[in-house]
Amino acid sequence: MNRYSSLVTDFYANMNLNTEMALPNSREAVLEFFGRVQKSYPQMKNFYTRENGDFVMEEDKELPFHRWVSLEPRRICSGCVNPTDLDEAEQQHRLILELVPYMLSVSPLDCEALDYVMGFDFAYRGNHDLLVSKALGCSPAMEGLLKIDGATILNFEPNMTISLDESCRLQARLMIETRTNAYHVRRGEFPEEQISVYFTVRQYGSMDHDASFADRLSQLRAKCEELLEEFVIDEVLVPLNQAIAAS
Repeated sequence: MNRYSSLVTDFYANMNLNTEMALPNSREAVLEFFGRVQKSYPQMKNFYTRENGDFVMEEDKELPFHRWVSLEPRRICSGCVNPTDLDEAEQQHRLILELVPYMLSVSPLDCEALDYVMGFDFAYRGNHDLLVSKALGCSPAMEGLLKIDGATILNFEPNMTISLDESCRLQARLMIETRTNAYHVRRGEFPEEQISVYFTVRQYGSMDHDASFADRLSQLRAKCEELLEEFVIDEVLVPLNQAIAAS
């Protein structure tokens, strides 16, 4: 069992490749690309087009572990939900990144940004924003607002982006997304929804002409996992888990 399984309801390892130029969207190019992916992952049997024109192929989403791939006008995404081993997810992402130069004509020069994303969902029935504020705390500059008579938190979604090099092209972002709204708070009725934590390590900008997308992703994964271990698991995931268990 993966170490995250005991802390969260679901977790996922995703890859996003954002391009400067529009990606091919002809019937032939799209079907050949997804057909090649399905050859490696035959359980990806659900292929469809979203209303906005994005193409998606995925495994059965009702299964605890499943994979998906999407093709947008200027972005290629690959996701793996609840993998038993994160190497499985990386293997999938590397396949996609090895295919796109040949099947979708994406070169390192065309790279706007490459992301490695770890996401964590916590199922919780209650005021998400209040729980996050209690679990993680808020800055002293904001604490006074909570002392106003009758004040109730309606939105508290901490996020921070930092640069990891002098050029600011390598960045890391921590973002928390809640799903409680004013209607829920006003009625005092809270459906069970997900509190999501996203941690992304992103490389901005074009790469050298002979660079490897797949090898760069492996480097981003290593940096992501290093920062998760040092700054996110004990400081964010564990407190949220404990706050939900105690509520």
